[in-house]
Amino acid sequence: MTSFDDIYEQPDPRAYFATLGALGYETPQHAQWIFRRLLPLADGGGEGGGAGRDGGPRASVLDICCSYGINAALLNHHVTLRELTDRYTSPRVAGLTTAELIEDDRAFYAARRRADAVPVVGIDISAPAIAYARAAGLLDEGFAENLETAPPSPELLKAVGDIRLITVTGGASFLSPRTFRPLLDGRQDPPWVAALVLRTGRYDTIADGLAAYGLTTRKDTSRTYVQRRFTDADEQRYAVAAVSAAGDDPRGKETDGHFHTALHLSRPAAHTDAHPLHTLLGDA
Repeated sequence: MTSFDDIYEQPDPRAYFATLGALGYETPQHAQWIFRRLLPLADGGGEGGGAGRDGGPRASVLDICCSYGINAALLNHHVTLRELTDRYTSPRVAGLTTAELIEDDRAFYAARRRADAVPVVGIDISAPAIAYARAAGLLDEGFAENLETAPPSPELLKAVGDIRLITVTGGASFLSPRTFRPLLDGRQDPPWVAALVLRTGRYDTIADGLAAYGLTTRKDTSRTYVQRRFTDADEQRYAVAAVSAAGDDPRGKETDGHFHTALHLSRPAAHTDAHPLHTLLGDA
């Protein structure tokens, strides 16, 4: 796969949107409605949302591999991914310094804040991306930490104490149960985990790790979600071969020129048995 590491080390998300927007990147837009649908269920509030468990405020989301807070931007504001791509690749925004863009962003998002916005905590290994997302007001708290290689800071553990939904829309292939263990250790009522995973990889190891905390993982086999176009023929050949090796059919998806993801949802076994995954999502 093509590496995009450099776009995550910039002081703001303009290179992110310019590079991925040119490839028709769609994953955060798909995640927007999925996570809005799942959060009130994970929090025990039912389809209508409202107050969370014990009648308190709606609970928080933890976004792993959050980069510049794009999922938080879409979850909590009246914006689309297309609108954000147009914004961050516009000539006007191109002429701003990072400090000016942050100030402009704070006003932009404040004017579009949803009434049902929820606190979002973000984790990413990119310190510049986390710093931007916090400064722009997209993340309530953000941590530049790699839980694959080091234990979480006390501040991170405190911040995730009320998390009801953990989300992953990119980077699942770089994660293992090591990232999730410290977030779930000691919790009697663990949060749900929703991950959009490329069909070129497997999620079994993470699912097995979550099972130790009473979470049963189901893959949504009723639909897939376009991620982005391939950068070249070599990347497409790799994807078609990898999807076939994983036991899925690439015809009409990867063979048509795009990476696709599938939703994997981990939740308590009793809820999994009583409410099949396809009944939670309904129609997109």
